[in-house]
Amino acid sequence: MSGFSRITSRLAGLIVAVGIAMPALAQKVTLDVLYAQPSFARYHEPIAQAFMKAHPDVTIAFRAPAKDYDEGHQAMLRQAVTNQLPDIYFPGFHLLPELSRVLVKRGQIVDVGPLLAKEPAQWRQENYSDKVVNLGKVDNTLYGLAVNASLPIMYFNADLVKKAGGDPNKMPDTWDGVIALAARIHATSPNVAGMAYNVHNWPDTWLFQAIIDQAGGSMLDPTGTKVAFNDATGRKVMTMLRRFVTEGSMPLIDFDSSRAQFTAGQMGIHFDTPARLRVISDQIGSKFTLGTEIFPIDNKQKGGIPTGGSAIIITTKDPAKQKAAWEYAKFLTGPEAQKVVVEVTGYLPTNKLAAGPGYLGPFYKANPHFQTAARETERALPWQGYPGGNSVRVWRTQREIIVGVMRGEIAPEAGLDRLVKETNALLK
Repeated sequence: MSGFSRITSRLAGLIVAVGIAMPALAQKVTLDVLYAQPSFARYHEPIAQAFMKAHPDVTIAFRAPAKDYDEGHQAMLRQAVTNQLPDIYFPGFHLLPELSRVLVKRGQIVDVGPLLAKEPAQWRQENYSDKVVNLGKVDNTLYGLAVNASLPIMYFNADLVKKAGGDPNKMPDTWDGVIALAARIHATSPNVAGMAYNVHNWPDTWLFQAIIDQAGGSMLDPTGTKVAFNDATGRKVMTMLRRFVTEGSMPLIDFDSSRAQFTAGQMGIHFDTPARLRVISDQIGSKFTLGTEIFPIDNKQKGGIPTGGSAIIITTKDPAKQKAAWEYAKFLTGPEAQKVVVEVTGYLPTNKLAAGPGYLGPFYKANPHFQTAARETERALPWQGYPGGNSVRVWRTQREIIVGVMRGEIAPEAGLDRLVKETNALLK
């Protein structure tokens, strides 16, 4: 039996046991579903198959996945105008505010707060924490349920770390420490890159916000209309990004190539989403000993890390489809489906029961790397988007400047000045 079939069979077999089966609908419906990140088919497909097996009145029909959250966001904004929206979509948390505000004006998004409120209070308390529920809120209204959540983590080659005189059991918890270790890794293994922090071509703002947040800074000021890193924190961060290259021996290649270089044993330290943990672990196999550690925090008092991930939103206006979509949302955020999401990716579960002994407990015990991101949750901050309908354009503008700084074409301080000036201009 294939891995896909095992997951589907296990999900279907446990649906009734965990109490998430739904009564037959009055009519057969097909839900048109769009998500971002093609690799996420690894969990979307088996979970959808299990849902349909238990709910024969509902068909889940996936559109071709968007390349990433930004591309999916642009597609949703276009389709809102042409009334070609899917019935269900999964926006990244940073783009949920902008998208929901656009859709609210057009009557194209469902407030799921009343739907959740109708569920039994005990069931709600057992499954969802307030912190997780709040990830789906915009302007105090619940538009989505959190499907996955992530905080960036450090991956490292324990063999190269040891060779460089480092201790895999005590990795650096500051960025100066990371850069110094990366330099030693390259010095002791000249054909190996020291590190990678691929903010220069990351598809969205997540890694950039992470490096700002950990230093105690913030992307936006309290009004939400101007950048807030035009200060010593911003200058230090921009200088540090250049140091990753000059001192940490970071190659300026794309993030897929960087990940491949790391899994081939040709890089010492690699920063990435925990959603790639399963893929990275499988690709490494027995080539070297993989290590993972929490994201370094320079400002131990004020620093934090943005919560990546996505929520499920319902956009259909059809009552029968809304009913089916809500059941699908509950199913996808239920403990058994969340167990699958975590096991095939490395994401944090968004369901309280999922982390318990009946679901992920044994898996976490056998796979300690999958607990690394969970150790960071006390540092979790919201993933901020930009106001005014310009989030994607703002990031692409910022990224061009960041690339110039990391290449040495723009001095860090000049790069910061440009970031502030051009971002504030776009926010107007």
